[in-house]
Amino acid sequence: MEIGRRQLLGLAAGTAALPLVLRVARAQTYPTRPVRVIVGFSAGGTADILARVTGEWLSERLGQQFVIEDRPGAGGNIGTEAVVNADPDGYTLLLIAPANTVNGKLYDKLPFDFVRDIAPVASIMRTPGVMEVNPAFPARTVPEFIAYAKANPGKINMAIGGLGTAQHTYGELFKVMAGVDLVPVYYRGSRPALSDLIAGRVQVMFDILPSSVAVIKAGQVRALAVTTATRVDVLADVPTVGEFVPGYEASSWYGIGVPRNTPTEIIAMLNTAINAGLADAKFKARLADLGGTVLAGSPSDFEKLIAAETKKWGDVITTANIKSH
Repeated sequence: MEIGRRQLLGLAAGTAALPLVLRVARAQTYPTRPVRVIVGFSAGGTADILARVTGEWLSERLGQQFVIEDRPGAGGNIGTEAVVNADPDGYTLLLIAPANTVNGKLYDKLPFDFVRDIAPVASIMRTPGVMEVNPAFPARTVPEFIAYAKANPGKINMAIGGLGTAQHTYGELFKVMAGVDLVPVYYRGSRPALSDLIAGRVQVMFDILPSSVAVIKAGQVRALAVTTATRVDVLADVPTVGEFVPGYEASSWYGIGVPRNTPTEIIAMLNTAINAGLADAKFKARLADLGGTVLAGSPSDFEKLIAAETKKWGDVITTANIKSH
């Protein structure tokens, strides 16, 4: 029996639409098994804690366990590469941190391109940084610090929790804009860096506020300024760096990404679920406990943020001539 032209066209159209139908069907049933959330940094840090808070929310919201897997090393590159190489099926997520936007400039011959290979899903949180010194340090204000640094070039040690971390880039931006010479001292993570600041083995650190707020309140270190454009509630009496170094602004932000080519329907589902969390009072309170504020938006909003931050910090790295070592 001959098949008519119209029937053939109908069959062809149905065959062409089949992949889309299957993708939509997968998205409607997603997730059907546990989902991994890869964190490229050490357990106990801000990225790890935020991943666990977000994973807990997604587990409750989507009915499957979101398992946090820490893969620290190489400034987050080890964890990022694991996600880049994972199947683009929505079952491997990446906790994106600011280091992801600078590593392309810092490291030669990375086996991936972050912007090309990772698709943004949702931004989650923005956190301030803080410029802090050992209590024995003679400067009590940012202007006093700058004056002391200019009178003692190359004699102030700046603690850095790893190449390309926020502590590193915040400090380098300050050096460029304030015109001071600070000596970077590298550590394997922010905790040992902060410990040496408390002990007086280094003199200054530009830390993520959630990591330092407890020791600031305990008087173990002295906060000179926060790095954001405006003052923050948790340290209401502490000025901003920008009040003394016009134009200075630095903050950390975090979000979720997936391997490129992950179905857009799954990305949209995850974005909706995360934004629902960001509107939830209990979830927002947990972000506030981390010293963070809600950073909600669409995948395209997050993509624009990543592009802007990549350019900003790439320019800082180029100006400061920072390279991996």
